[in-house]
Amino acid sequence: MRRREFLILTGGLILTAGSAREALAQLPKITKKDTYRVGFAQTESNNPWRIAQTKSMQDEAKKRGWQLVYTDAAGSAAKQVADVNSMIAQKVDAIFLAPREEKPLIPAVMQAKRAGIPVILLDRSVDPSLAKAGEDYVTFIGSDFIEEGRRAGEWLVKTMNGKANIIELQGTTGSSPANDRRKGFADFIKDHAGMKIVASQSGDFARDKGRQVAETLLQANPTATAIYAHNDEMAIGAIAALEAAGKKPGTDVTIVSIDGTRDALQAIIDGKMGATVECSPFFGPIAFDTLVRFGGGETIPPKIINQDRFFDRANAKQFVAEAY
Repeated sequence: MRRREFLILTGGLILTAGSAREALAQLPKITKKDTYRVGFAQTESNNPWRIAQTKSMQDEAKKRGWQLVYTDAAGSAAKQVADVNSMIAQKVDAIFLAPREEKPLIPAVMQAKRAGIPVILLDRSVDPSLAKAGEDYVTFIGSDFIEEGRRAGEWLVKTMNGKANIIELQGTTGSSPANDRRKGFADFIKDHAGMKIVASQSGDFARDKGRQVAETLLQANPTATAIYAHNDEMAIGAIAALEAAGKKPGTDVTIVSIDGTRDALQAIIDGKMGATVECSPFFGPIAFDTLVRFGGGETIPPKIINQDRFFDRANAKQFVAEAY
């Protein structure tokens, strides 16, 4: 039987199927330049963490004299895909992407790759079974979300002497921080029989939704003694829910969270919250440095992990002034 050879037209070149696969397996490159025109596709701007991240990116672009094409998906994965496609159409040199969810943003990453535009993922990743660092995108820069969950679980086990009925306020369903923070926490507490998650529901990383979900779960689980929130915004919402229910946060119910915002550190100082694991939003310097290194021909590791701190009553006062 005669072997067929399929032809693919791409960028004015005609490739055989075999050579097309080889081309698409390679990471897009960029020319080394003094300044770049880059896109930053933000997922949303409805909380202090995202606002601080955006400001860090904008400040760094201004400092270096780079042009930053900024978009805000307003919490919509579909809009974020469209935002990336718009950047591709504008022929930016590279795209920084903070994916709202792991799977829906795969088409955007692949479309940028086909257009020859390298993508660097910030603070959230995409499904590793569908896209690979070093092949489909340059790298992921962010925190170790599993480690964040583990550290929160470790603190809660120690603080509660290994016994607690826990309400878990999850982040955005399908996002890598929510998936991994849940796993890290669950993996740690599973060896402590007295630590039980009695209810778990998404608060979408938002303060008011976190409050609403906490109200519902507290009513359904009056014996809850602890709340684990996937971010500080939901934890602050949970504090409001506890106070509305006539409970004393920090005394009747112990709260541990992740992010390290100023409001969270103040809540720790006020005794309403127990601890928070830092998740730094200041991506500008490291993101832009990484692109410069990539443009210079350096091999970039598949993950660049931020080193985050831990805040509790012992050090919250020391760091609250510099928190965002």
